[in-house]
Amino acid sequence: MTTQSKNRRLLAAGAIGIGAVAVALMVGCASNGHTAKARPEIGYVQVNPDVKLRRLVVHSTAPKGTVLFLHGFPETIYAWKEISMELGKDYEVHAFDWPGYGDSSRPSADKFSYAPRDYARVLKDYIDQAGIDKQNLVIYATDIGALPALLAAIDDPAIAKRIIVGDFAPFNRPQYMQERLQALKEPKSADAVRAAFNKTRDEILENAFTRGLPAAAHYEVSPEFKADMARGWPNGTMTTADAFSHYYSHFTRDEDYFEGNLMKLKTPVKVIWGEQDIYIKKEMGEELAKRAGLELDVLPNIGHYPHLQSKETTIAEVRSAFDGK
Repeated sequence: MTTQSKNRRLLAAGAIGIGAVAVALMVGCASNGHTAKARPEIGYVQVNPDVKLRRLVVHSTAPKGTVLFLHGFPETIYAWKEISMELGKDYEVHAFDWPGYGDSSRPSADKFSYAPRDYARVLKDYIDQAGIDKQNLVIYATDIGALPALLAAIDDPAIAKRIIVGDFAPFNRPQYMQERLQALKEPKSADAVRAAFNKTRDEILENAFTRGLPAAAHYEVSPEFKADMARGWPNGTMTTADAFSHYYSHFTRDEDYFEGNLMKLKTPVKVIWGEQDIYIKKEMGEELAKRAGLELDVLPNIGHYPHLQSKETTIAEVRSAFDGK
């Protein structure tokens, strides 16, 4: 299918919102003879009656496959913008804001529980609505996005060609998690932690990405990304921290389900982990890889957000996934 016909099909299906802020510019030869970077389009797609997702898409003129990025807390689709522009030279790239994040829907908790299991359904609905060929799809999922991807893979082993996951909590192992995350899982302390997160939004957005790293390893996130997270945090009556807290209120249940059904995980999966992750220690990734027989890469001098700290590593991981390495 040509890029032009694909765009016509998406528009006919109503997948691209009227409020799209940009139109994709296709990869081609610039006037100076160099290949131009693909640029993302940002629009909206209704995946079910209660959930509309803001999404980022980069089209390639002759895509070798499709990449779908799934972000973590407190991120938005702008976490993937620079990476998507590079990978868009060769692949169609997708990312979306989870419900409760960025500019995606925030239905009331009685309609949508914000649990990993519900996010897994959103993921499957998105793939269907976007018309993605699952046989040539690589999913890259981090933090809160990773368990939903694996739960979806248990339900549908053919959901992707390969899944890359990292820096998350597949099992209920509080000893591997930062104290505040442990407290967020505990009903007696969860409300206080949620309130603290909401009260310290600006500090979180300023320091969360480099917390625990030595000064020499600190890095900057783009002002555009930081502004998008701040703008989307108090979207309607539910904040990003509220959605995060709802996720954690069901977290142990869904971790236990995943562990009990681990033998059903048949989709090829690779695990990557930041060696210096202080939020969820690398031992969590090591246990997952050992028990499920998965390939594991522990990245030296990298923290909880490898895709932000070392974009070139993430790009290489995705390319290797398509090459079957």
